[in-house]
Amino acid sequence: MAEPTPGSARPACPCDSGRTYDDCCRAYHRDPGTAPTAEALMRSRYSANVKGLASYLLHTWHPATRPPSLQLDERITWTGLEVLAAKDGGPEDRRGMVEFVARYARDGEPGSLHEISRFRQQGDTWLYVRGRARWGA
Repeated sequence: MAEPTPGSARPACPCDSGRTYDDCCRAYHRDPGTAPTAEALMRSRYSANVKGLASYLLHTWHPATRPPSLQLDERITWTGLEVLAAKDGGPEDRRGMVEFVARYARDGEPGSLHEISRFRQQGDTWLYVRGRARWGA
């Protein structure tokens, strides 16, 4: 995860965008449904995992694939995000795809989640539909 810049009291965003949390994912967490692109939504969902915001994750999940509830694994500490590719998913698109690797530690053991996530825009709101994931060490 990105560290705050020297002399800065504002924490870096967990999504590793290079911006502060206040200037990045915090606005989406406060007002779900406002992420302008599929990639911005994916980054905000990663940050929501870091911050334990299960309600945000459910709110930004497409109703056709959303689980009835979500329990986050408290043994996982998310440690970094790398976006590998993004296809479509802009303001004028209806669908988008984002491929990423999220790093974590679970019970102190490092691991990674490599996922290709699919998103759909419903109205002006980007929603997570599903992902093809591979968990690894």
